[in-house]
Amino acid sequence: MMQPDARPDTTRYTYRVTWSAEDHEFVATCAEFPSLSWLAPSQIEALQGLEELLREVIADMKEQATP
Repeated sequence: MMQPDARPDTTRYTYRVTWSAEDHEFVATCAEFPSLSWLAPSQIEALQGLEELLREVIADMKEQATP
């Protein structure tokens, strides 16, 4: 089990933030996790939201892989 303060490193992934005319917000995506995205009113909020989501997903993946 991961330490509560151990946060997965998300700095080495490939991010993209674009404007979604359909949603009228910015959408952040990650090339390595194409099924994940995050919508927000600003570019930085979209990126920060996606990074936090990735931390949760990676932590969960590591937890599931630990016997």
